[in-house]
Amino acid sequence: MTKIEPLGAVRERVTSELRQEIIAGGLRPGDRLVERELAERFGVSRVPVREAIRALVTEGFVHFETPRRTVVRRLTPTDVKELFELREALEVYAAGLAAARATPEDLAEVQELLDRAAAATEAEDAEVITDVNSRLHDRIVAMAGNSLLTEALEPVAGRLRWMTRRNEEWPQLLVEHRELYEAIASGDPDRARAHALTHVRTNYSSTVRHLFEDEELP
Repeated sequence: MTKIEPLGAVRERVTSELRQEIIAGGLRPGDRLVERELAERFGVSRVPVREAIRALVTEGFVHFETPRRTVVRRLTPTDVKELFELREALEVYAAGLAAARATPEDLAEVQELLDRAAAATEAEDAEVITDVNSRLHDRIVAMAGNSLLTEALEPVAGRLRWMTRRNEEWPQLLVEHRELYEAIASGDPDRARAHALTHVRTNYSSTVRHLFEDEELP
């Protein structure tokens, strides 16, 4: 007997796959999402597709150009600026807490992620680099030991990953992440916050340079 996948699980699967396609660039800004076509492609009814699209609208990945036309959002300089301002406020604070609270087990996990990032950087594997770097930042936030901080970043984590995926200065990112790790491992919150601040601002400059080379930033 064929096992029937619950509607909620179908919706989550479709949402996750569409989100990942947007982040990876398979679906580009301005591309249209058509319920009927997506339902056929995923082999599901239009209901979970419709719900997945609504979820992605809420997350900021897509928007309704008209009531009948849904497209992948075109990021603006203001979008990027505002998200990085939020990232700066929260991730810099998280780095300071992580320096004060990290356990040897926590640091070992971050070191393992750095090793994976180094291998992916050597192989120029964009998908793995993006995934591992996102996990590294998530781990640092988790090390801060503040559940409200984690919850505050969760709604924008996907959009930040989408933006930073466009930044392909991977060797420089690896250097910055290693320096951030060393600052946290030192147990000095001030040093960790300083490195986190530099990293976020450098990443912001790199991201906008890749996204908006010919535009004036706000």
